[in-house]
Amino acid sequence: RAAPMNQHDRDNEIFLIDGSGFIFRAYHALPPLNRPDGTPVNAVLGFTNMLVKLLNDMNVPNIAVIFGASRKNYRNDIYAEYKANRTETPEDLIPQFALIREATEAFSIPAIELDGYEADDLIATYARLATEAGRSVAIVSSDKDLMQLIRPGVRMYDPMKYKDIGEAEVMEKFGVPPSKVVDV
Repeated sequence: RAAPMNQHDRDNEIFLIDGSGFIFRAYHALPPLNRPDGTPVNAVLGFTNMLVKLLNDMNVPNIAVIFGASRKNYRNDIYAEYKANRTETPEDLIPQFALIREATEAFSIPAIELDGYEADDLIATYARLATEAGRSVAIVSSDKDLMQLIRPGVRMYDPMKYKDIGEAEVMEKFGVPPSKVVDV
């Protein structure tokens, strides 16, 4: 199990939030809610509540929210059926994406995205670059696909269950180490 961190370790750790995961969790967790002008905001409220909880509970000095820039990316060029079975984004969620990015910036938290790439791609790249620079990384997500990134210096934090996920938790869940999660 992941050992508790002291504040010095926390100051060296970079938290990378899976923005898409936060958005969809927030959207499905709250009933429809609209501003007086009719703009839906339930996902915005849920997202900001989750962000506030993380900031308050974890005392995180180094943090960024990573967003996917679009549904189409380089994988669609390689394999046309990539995520073809994924349902369409709910209509009332679409206008909330820009508001969520604005909310993230209002917290003075970097909101990172890159056209043609999913949040997972950016999280993997930032995690690699951070560990190469001698920093540790906490990936804040419940996305099982991201478990393949866990290794010394990289852990996950599940914001729904409020628990750390390290190599032992991946072995317990899948019966294989993080490097083999892609095969599962």
